[in-house]
Amino acid sequence: MNFFEKITGRDMTKEMKAFEERVKVLPAEYQTAWKEMNNHLWIHGDFTGRNLMPILDSALELLEVTSADGQSVEEVLGDDIKGFCAALVGDEGAKTYRDKWRDQLNKNVARKLGGLK
Repeated sequence: MNFFEKITGRDMTKEMKAFEERVKVLPAEYQTAWKEMNNHLWIHGDFTGRNLMPILDSALELLEVTSADGQSVEEVLGDDIKGFCAALVGDEGAKTYRDKWRDQLNKNVARKLGGLK
């Protein structure tokens, strides 16, 4: 990856297109699960989302392998895809980017108010 691709995010666009091509060959229930997993995983991303690329790749590989084995989505992911995604990125209490920004804002305000005294 060169500097230009990293700055523009072109490398991630290529990788996401490759993921989507892999998803197209999965059964319909797996494609639906992938879309739902994407929705739940992206909120745990950093500013660029690059931290999620290995996680997305592993999740897609799990779906590919289990669909080839003939397992259903419910057998693999359970009935709580949101919880599965939270566990995948860390733990049940994994912070979203909104939580991280809120914490940072609160720290900045507290520091400014503490400095006024």
